[in-house]
Amino acid sequence: MAAAAATATSPTPIATFPTLSLPRRSQSAFDKRPTLTASRSTAFSRASPSPAPRSDIRSLRPLSPLVSRSFLHWQEDAEARRLPALRSAGTDSDALGSLAFPGALRILHLALSLGIILTADKLLKKAFVAASIKFPSALFGMFCVFSVLTALDYAAPSAAKGVMDFFEPATTFIQRWLPLFYVPSLVVLPLAVRDVPAASGLKIFVILVGGWLASLSVAGQTAITVRKLVKTEMIPAEPMPKASPFSNVELWTWASIFLSTFVLAYVNPTALGTSARTCLPFLLAATVLGYMVGSGLPFNVKKVFHPIICCALSADLAAVTYGYFSKSSLDAVLADYLTKMSSNPGAGDILMGFLGSVIISFAFSMFKQRKLVKRHAAEIFSSVIFATIFSLYSTAIIGRLVGLEPNLTISILPRCITVALALSIVSFFEGANPSLTAAAVVLTGVVGANFVQTVMDKLRLDDPIARGIATASSAHGLGTAALSAKEPEALPFCAIAYALTGICGSLICSVPIVRQSLLFIVG
Repeated sequence: MAAAAATATSPTPIATFPTLSLPRRSQSAFDKRPTLTASRSTAFSRASPSPAPRSDIRSLRPLSPLVSRSFLHWQEDAEARRLPALRSAGTDSDALGSLAFPGALRILHLALSLGIILTADKLLKKAFVAASIKFPSALFGMFCVFSVLTALDYAAPSAAKGVMDFFEPATTFIQRWLPLFYVPSLVVLPLAVRDVPAASGLKIFVILVGGWLASLSVAGQTAITVRKLVKTEMIPAEPMPKASPFSNVELWTWASIFLSTFVLAYVNPTALGTSARTCLPFLLAATVLGYMVGSGLPFNVKKVFHPIICCALSADLAAVTYGYFSKSSLDAVLADYLTKMSSNPGAGDILMGFLGSVIISFAFSMFKQRKLVKRHAAEIFSSVIFATIFSLYSTAIIGRLVGLEPNLTISILPRCITVALALSIVSFFEGANPSLTAAAVVLTGVVGANFVQTVMDKLRLDDPIARGIATASSAHGLGTAALSAKEPEALPFCAIAYALTGICGSLICSVPIVRQSLLFIVG
């Protein structure tokens, strides 16, 4: 009876483990615990220091399904934890291939693809100058690249994809640093507006702000009106890659370049042959550092203090500091920043040298979104064309009405067009101030970047297509970057309208009768 009572009160064993071929450490663990209760089986399976081989665990299923499942789950979790480590470790040759070799290949790939675009831009520019052709050479190059990609896509789609993949590092690089290429015009703004009277400067500011608001409204309402007529449904767009954030390594690298080259320029102002070449490294580093710091600011701060403003102020602060220590004037340092001479370039010349490549890179973004362009061609082209014509002629008319000098009015005509093509457009007109043109374009973009979402909400522009087109048609790349940060669904239409607005403006102003009519209006 006592034995029976003891049996009734003791826990019922789930299973008794037979002698198995297990590792010695696991076997000793089993010897210490010959029986398991249901409440402790899971805890034991997790605490087992060395799981049994899968074949031995499966042999336990007829004896204890609960214990077998616990051991199987434990081993699967352990294998899942070990797999990333095994993959990341690999053999010595795999580690070398996954770190050093592909890293060098990526740098070489970027250098080659970007070098081809830069070389093509330079060769086209020389050819157009030699042939006395005023049409923007980079725009011609963009059309050529887009035509080649379209032909390849029709004849051999795999070849078109290969070309796109080859130039992807270059296009990603251009997209990441795009705002930086606009900065030189703001940096040398004190030189550009030196001869502009204060009253004229105020008129220009009013035209830029009022013109931006009017162009935004016209482009957005045009897109909505055409959308209602054609009733085309939206389709998912090709994903647009986002630029990677700047790392601490990049930040400290550029900071080191700035400090070392600043000291070199202070000790020997002509150490690299000329003052412009000697100042180039630290002024370029100051510009880049300003952009990195500005890009890392909180979003609410960037709404008021845009990264491109931070970038320009950083370069100007470096110029003022160097001028103070070297006993040089600010004008002299800024003149070295943007010399506009290929034989003696400054930091600004290096950055603005990428503007032609920016235009050529439009071909790749347009080709990537070709299906979207084809499907929404009515909304996109009608809005872009109408908004571009409105922008050019409204600027000329308002400039005439407020009494702005004709040469200043001509300089700000392409206020809604990206800098790269705006400079090409004003080259069609005599007496224009290219520095003022670039500054007006950038200021328009900054205004749009800060207020575009709020204004479109007030105007009830709710359609993503209308919001994207209106933003890019009125505030080009800077507005596009600001809108896409919160509304990624509008980014493809921003990118398309951003490129097409500049293309359309260049084509319109290349027609002699259009130029003559604009000159007649401004007086």
